[in-house]
Amino acid sequence: MGAEEVATMGRTRLSKSVVGALLVAAITTGCAPAAGTGGGTEAGASGGQATGGGTATAPPVGTAQARPPGTPRTLVEGLAVPWGVAFLPGGDALVTERGTARLLRVTPQGRSSEVGVIDGVSAQGEGGLLGVAVSPRYSSDHFIFVYFTTNDDNRIVRYRYDGGLSDATPIVTGIPKGGIHNGGRLEFGPDGYLYASTGETGQGEMAQDRNSLGGKILRMTADGKPAPGNPFGTLVWTYGHRNVQGMAWDPQGHMYATEFGQDTWDELNLIEKGHNYGWPVVEGFGGKGRFTDPLLTWRPAEASPSGLAYADGSLWAAALRGRRLWQIPLTGNGAVGRPVARFTGEYGRLRAVTRAPDGTLWVTTSNKDGRGSPRPGDDRILVIPVH
Repeated sequence: MGAEEVATMGRTRLSKSVVGALLVAAITTGCAPAAGTGGGTEAGASGGQATGGGTATAPPVGTAQARPPGTPRTLVEGLAVPWGVAFLPGGDALVTERGTARLLRVTPQGRSSEVGVIDGVSAQGEGGLLGVAVSPRYSSDHFIFVYFTTNDDNRIVRYRYDGGLSDATPIVTGIPKGGIHNGGRLEFGPDGYLYASTGETGQGEMAQDRNSLGGKILRMTADGKPAPGNPFGTLVWTYGHRNVQGMAWDPQGHMYATEFGQDTWDELNLIEKGHNYGWPVVEGFGGKGRFTDPLLTWRPAEASPSGLAYADGSLWAAALRGRRLWQIPLTGNGAVGRPVARFTGEYGRLRAVTRAPDGTLWVTTSNKDGRGSPRPGDDRILVIPVH
């Protein structure tokens, strides 16, 4: 079986009223571990004991089809671990570099300039300057948001950006930090609220503790307050996560997230208000009604998924250890079709994937993160046509 046929198909719930397709990945690629794995999930298996999971039955396959993307082109090269990408009105993008703490502005023509260096960033292990988001009301408020690691915590800081950065305002502090599993993705949802993914820093019990900010997806206002309708009256939207680094929504408003597994299963999850996704009690399938099972799983050698975007009828998941871009087609009601591996091994470790205003995907490489093999020109931003 080829790399594009790694999934055994099945069906599962998208919501109480929507039935979707379920895919369980099989071991097929035999990819070698990345250099310097050292115990972090971005490199694959951590060396610990798997805590649960398993396989699922295989009812009929979903009907969604994967239309192939176009040929990637390099937009910008010579970057250092570009981690987050968020677009400004007009089509320019803000791009974070994890280790340098630089915030860059990149035009669709490939011109790159430094907006500034974010003060207080402590770039150790998998921490540093991570996610970035642009306010959906940017034309009036000029707010941007960044997620980064300090000496003491992970935090979300709001800035005013109008040619330069000003009015730095921490809106959420005290998110647990660690050498691994810092989460870090920031995205505004279709509801206009800011979502943030956090990791459990290698302390699995944190994910099940609803009083902890670690191992969660958070939902908040632009001031960092719990958004109206949050299930527990706190910032927590969902819990039981190990290390989410990708979040995306389809046109129907379904929310999806990619999650690093430990030794057995990486996950794509449908994210629903107040649900518990099982870590560390279960990895992959096996919720048995107590926890929410994933929509699909991969072996870590095939994925270690980071960024996630929706475009042209599919979800697109950037794979670090898997060194490929996973395309997961969706039907009109959000059911999942057969995942297809694109560009396997061609560009190395892939970190962020974001839909640009023109409908293309911007994808970043992460070959300078200490676990890849840098190539001439790395790290880079790729532009991939998908329609």
